Amino acid sequence: MKDASGLARLPQSLLVLGGTSPIALATAHRLIARRTRTVWLAGRPSPALEEAARHLRTLGAEVRTVDFDALDTEAHESALGKVFAEGGVDMVLMSFGIPGDQAYDERDPPAAVRVARTNYTGAVSAGLVAARLLQNQGHGTLVVLSSAAGERARRTDFIYGSSKAGLDVFAQGLGDALYGTGVHVMVVRPDFVRSRATADRTATLLATTPEEVATAVELGLRRRSETVWVPGVLRIVTTALRHLPRALYRRLPL
Repeated sequence: MKDASGLARLPQSLLVLGGTSPIALATAHRLIARRTRTVWLAGRPSPALEEAARHLRTLGAEVRTVDFDALDTEAHESALGKVFAEGGVDMVLMSFGIPGDQAYDERDPPAAVRVARTNYTGAVSAGLVAARLLQNQGHGTLVVLSSAAGERARRTDFIYGSSKAGLDVFAQGLGDALYGTGVHVMVVRPDFVRSRATADRTATLLATTPEEVATAVELGLRRRSETVWVPGVLRIVTTALRHLPRALYRRLPL
C-alpha cells in the first residue's frame, strides 16, 4: 500500500551507476534523508569514489562500492550481478556519461566515438542488464539520466546531444517493454547542470543544479512519472524549439 505522500515509492536500496556523479550523489543524499538505507556506488576505482562512499555513510546509510566501467560492456553482467546477489535493489540510477569537448571532438573522431560509446553504447548495455535483473526480482525502478540536449541538435554540442538522444529513445522503449512487469523506467531530462565538473562551461538560461535535479527525481518517484524535466518549464521551451524551422533555429545562440 502506498501512503498519501508517496513515501513507499522511494527506494530502500539504491544502486548508482556513475558513483561520483554530482547529480547521483545529490540524489542519494536526498533519498537517504527520506527512506534509503543501502547504497551501492558503482564506478571506476578512485579516491573520489571512496570519498563519496565515506560521505554517504556519515548520513546513516550502509554504503558499498563496486567496480564499474561504462566502456567495459563485457563486465557489466558480473558487476551488476554482484550487487543483486547481495539482496534486492529497489532502484538503479544510471547517471554516468561524459560531455566531451565539441570543438576538439569534431577534429578527433576517436574522441567523439568515446563520447558516443560511453553515453549511449555503455548505457544500452548497462540498462539492459539492470532491467533484466530488476525484472527477475519482480520489482524496481530504473532512473535514466538523459538531457534536454538530446531533444534537437545544437551546433555547440551535437556530438554529446546525439548520444543523449539515442539514450533517451532507448530508455523510452525499454520503459514500454517493461510495462506491466513490475519494473518502472523514469527518464530525467535536465538542462545544463552547474557543478564543479561544468565550471568551465557557459551555463544556459535554464541551467539547474544537482540538488534541483535530485528534488525533481524524488518528486518523479513519488508520482511514478515516466518523464521528468528539470526545470519543469523546460518541457514547454524544448517543444517550441523542436518545431522551429531549421533555418531559423540555426540562427539561435544555442
